[in-house]
Amino acid sequence: MQLADVVATSAVVAATRSRKAKIAALATRLAEASADELPVVVSYLGGALLQRRTGLGWRSLAGLPEPADSSTLTVAEVHATFGHIAELAGSGSGAARAAAVAELFERATAEEQAWLRGVVTGEVRQGALDSLVQEALAVAAGVPLPAVRRAAMLAGSTVAIASRAFAGEEALAEVGLVVGRPVLPMLASSAPSVAEAIAKIGGPVAVDAKLDGIRIQVHRDRDEVLIATRTLEDITARLPEVVDVARALPARRFVLDGEAMTLDESGRPRPFQDTASRTATRGDSAVRVAPYFFDVVHLDDRDLLDLPLHERLAELDRLVPEQHRVRRLMTDDTAAAETFAAEVLREGQEGVVVKALDAPWEAGRRGGAWVKVKPVHTLDLVVTAVEWGSGRRRGWLSNIHLAARDPETGGFVMLGKTFKGMTDEMLRWQTERFTELALDGTDGWVVRVRPEQVVEIAFDGLQRSTRYPGGVALRFARVVRYRDDKTAAEADTIEAVRAMLG
Repeated sequence: MQLADVVATSAVVAATRSRKAKIAALATRLAEASADELPVVVSYLGGALLQRRTGLGWRSLAGLPEPADSSTLTVAEVHATFGHIAELAGSGSGAARAAAVAELFERATAEEQAWLRGVVTGEVRQGALDSLVQEALAVAAGVPLPAVRRAAMLAGSTVAIASRAFAGEEALAEVGLVVGRPVLPMLASSAPSVAEAIAKIGGPVAVDAKLDGIRIQVHRDRDEVLIATRTLEDITARLPEVVDVARALPARRFVLDGEAMTLDESGRPRPFQDTASRTATRGDSAVRVAPYFFDVVHLDDRDLLDLPLHERLAELDRLVPEQHRVRRLMTDDTAAAETFAAEVLREGQEGVVVKALDAPWEAGRRGGAWVKVKPVHTLDLVVTAVEWGSGRRRGWLSNIHLAARDPETGGFVMLGKTFKGMTDEMLRWQTERFTELALDGTDGWVVRVRPEQVVEIAFDGLQRSTRYPGGVALRFARVVRYRDDKTAAEADTIEAVRAMLG
């Protein structure tokens, strides 16, 4: 397949707001891919390279050669080139990387150069997120969408199961949970109160403390332990204390879902940034991390995914000692649940997650089986620009521009700005971080940045606004924390924000 075909499809998808039209365009292109090309085409149509790291960024792509007059690049050639670039290391690798980039881009047309630059920097603006690609794959292969979604969840990506989709529903059904291969996490929707969360679910519920830590998935196969984040990054080497806990549990093989959190001397949770910093480095820090588990999806050669939550919790309680389980209340009494939530907040946690006791494990989408409740309104937004500070903050990048994700366009919709809630340490960190992400240097008052950094924002409310293109603005927004455990594709959507406005 020619790269021009993928670029053309990307342009068609970007030009329409119709979900059906996007899916139809993607499905047509997927159906035309050969078996060898399919994984690459799936990844490219989702706006990403298969190589996780290439060493390339905006600065690497400055000063590109003149574009070619006609298209000659194939998808396979582009993939091979990026694979070569990703493997470059050591002395002379910079020059070799620059030469490979020049050779690739001088063969690309202007449209292909723009798309290649976007896919390298994560800025392909086509609105084709993974969920859309999954729907298109189901259409192209003529298989049920739930079968595609489940297989992708268990395999850890849509790319991994694309070929199976064209082999049929039975081939997708053969994809099972593999201990040692991370699966996509189950996600929670939101409600403003415990009462509304219980009403949304109906019937008896489990109410879990929502810890102020990072999501972890722990796999153990005898002595082998794997710890993955919610984005499926392997952080095993950074958390030796969690490995020790996993090896001490009385089972040969399991997959546990939970949180990792740092505690102070009194046993209260440290700020999230402490946990994030600790889990971003190797495990020789004096700051120790403790695991707390709230679900089990595999135990000693038995997949538990399809069991109702109350049965999974019974297995969890038999396996994991209380000191490493998330605090939980099982009840059908709203008043008792509200009292429990208040206790959790006094202990310094974020809030609670209310869960349906009869629900199976359904990963990768925000459904109604798990509902999180926090005491303040928060959104996970993306920083699209930063302003230089004045007065005491002169010399620091301070006021951040906040945007929600627009799944229809693949872009971001601005909701407001804030400089509140930032400590001096945070100012130092974000000045360094946003200098790295700057699109056009850092000389101007407003510095545009690549939309990659997610930040959790607390706010007092929303108001209708003619100032911002989304028609809505945040009231009294302030920074809670930067979310290095989330990608921009996981930020809250403009539709979710508008729904909160009512």
